[in-house]
Amino acid sequence: MRALIQRVNYAYLECQDYQTSINNGFIVFLGIKDDDNLEDYNFILKKIKSIRIFSDNEGKINLNLKAVRGEILLVSQFSLYGDVKRNNRPSFTKSASKELALKYYEKLYHDLKKEFSVKKGVFGGHMHITYLNDGPFTLMIDSRE
Repeated sequence: MRALIQRVNYAYLECQDYQTSINNGFIVFLGIKDDDNLEDYNFILKKIKSIRIFSDNEGKINLNLKAVRGEILLVSQFSLYGDVKRNNRPSFTKSASKELALKYYEKLYHDLKKEFSVKKGVFGGHMHITYLNDGPFTLMIDSRE
């Protein structure tokens, strides 16, 4: 399982008639692999909840999302497992099935919602996302690395 986390000042997402936005916080682009399991899920959940990527009063990257009262925009992104080693056109054979990916995407949304203000994208939808990346500050978290 992979979570690409980008620290943002704001983010706005639209997909057809659906629109949502967040202020200070981060976008989590979530990729689910075909053999991901509960252990992978728990690793990613724990990291998202506790990762310290916000600056404290001294300018040190030392605060987590709760400390800054930040929000999360959760976006499913199967292309995080796109493979271009052999070709220029990505292969997505390592990406999870739609059913497995949706299961973990919805689970993550509901589990994060217990502690944070969380908005989400449209699973499987063609979305347009506008955001102001703060830093920029981007991290890739992989449950297997």
